[in-house]
Amino acid sequence: MYRFESRVRYSEVDSEKKLTLSSLLDYLQDCCTFQSEELGIGVEYLAGHQAAWVLSSWEIEILRYPEMGERIVTGTWPYDFKGFFGYRNFLIQGDGGEVLARANSVWVYMDLLRMRPARIPQEMQRIYMEQFGEALHGDWGGRRLPVPQDGIRQPAIAVAKSQIDTNHHMNNSRYVLAAEEYLPDGFVTARLCVEYKKAAVRGDRMIPVVTAEGNTVTVRLLDETETPYAVVRFCGQGVIPAPNTAGYLADR
Repeated sequence: MYRFESRVRYSEVDSEKKLTLSSLLDYLQDCCTFQSEELGIGVEYLAGHQAAWVLSSWEIEILRYPEMGERIVTGTWPYDFKGFFGYRNFLIQGDGGEVLARANSVWVYMDLLRMRPARIPQEMQRIYMEQFGEALHGDWGGRRLPVPQDGIRQPAIAVAKSQIDTNHHMNNSRYVLAAEEYLPDGFVTARLCVEYKKAAVRGDRMIPVVTAEGNTVTVRLLDETETPYAVVRFCGQGVIPAPNTAGYLADR
C-alpha cells in the first residue's frame, strides 16, 4: 500500500467549493506516479527503457466530493498482472477513514520503439509484486465500455499544448475534463468510466458525440475518421449505492 496525505486546495475546487472531478483524477494519477518514483521505476526509468504505462481504462466511484481545505489521504496498490496488462486499485479517504472515492484501473505496458504492447519486464514485475494487495471488491464493469450508436455531434475541439503530459500525449484527466463540458447543469457524477482507445497529441482535433439516457451521459471523443480517442461515461449521483468500505485503507 502506498499513500500520501494532502489538503484540498482552492485551485482544485469548483464554484461550490468541492473538489472537481478532473482534480480527483489527478490525485489518483499522482499517487501511482509517486509510488513508482519511490520504487525507482518511474518516469526516468521508463524513458531510459523506451517504455511507458498507458492507461487502458478506469472506473471510479465517488461517494462524496471533499471540500476546500479538507484533509484527505490517497492510497493505491497494484494487485495483478496478466500478459502486458497491469491492474491497480485506488482509495481516497477523509478524516476518520471515511471512504470518499474508490477506483479500479487497467494499464498496458508499451514498447515505445515498436509502439505496441510488450511483456512486462521480470524485474519490474518483481518490484511491483512486492507491493501487491487484495483487489477491491466491487461491481466493476470491465475494461471495455459499450459504445452508443447514436448521439449529438458537437463542434471539434483541438488538443492544446497545456493538455500534454510527459508521454507527449493528452493527459488522461484532460479527456474527462473535455467531456464534462457536455454534462447538464447540476449534474453530479457518482460513477465515472473511461476507456482509452487512441492517444491524442497536440494539434489533434477531437469531435465529441454526446448520448444521454436516463441519468447517464456518454461522450465519445472521435477523430475525423470516426475512430475514438476515448469513451467517457458519467453516471449521475443517486444511481450508485454507497459501498460499505469505510476504514479499508486504515486497516491495510
